[in-house]
Amino acid sequence: MPPRSVLSTRLLLVCAAIGVATGILGGVAGWMTLVVLPIAPWAYGLVLGSHVLPGIIAQEVLRRPLVALLTHVLAALVASAFNPAWFPRFLGTALLFGLIQEGVAALTRYRSWGAWRFFVSAVVIGVVIAAVVFLAVDMGALPLWARIAYLAIAVLGPVGWTAVGLGIGSALRRAGVAQR
Repeated sequence: MPPRSVLSTRLLLVCAAIGVATGILGGVAGWMTLVVLPIAPWAYGLVLGSHVLPGIIAQEVLRRPLVALLTHVLAALVASAFNPAWFPRFLGTALLFGLIQEGVAALTRYRSWGAWRFFVSAVVIGVVIAAVVFLAVDMGALPLWARIAYLAIAVLGPVGWTAVGLGIGSALRRAGVAQR
């Protein structure tokens, strides 16, 4: 019997399905960026936070190493079809978020799949989002209330989307998607 592959065909297909679905959402979020940043930049964390979904859903369903990173990259490829000029942004976000999610899972040696672990990665991603976007968009020029709102939403956006992703992933597990 040949050795079992780390990334089986079933695992790749599940990652691809999650990547396509979340990549469509990521493409829509990319277009929403054009509306949100000029009108309500303090709310951008809600839009950018949606990009946590590929890894959260994949890890909740499959509970295996590398699924978050793989699914994020596939989602970035799909999202790029909506705006090919943003491919570097989509890919960069996918790699950053996927590596953070894989890193947190690796710290527990891929053995702890409690909700707390997913929320730890969401908070880390939120803090990174808050810092990077604060500098890139010059949030310092906004009124104090908008800066405070931005920082809160930038951290809580990924946390909220993580809760959504855990709900979807749990439903997919109950439906039998994760069965061997």
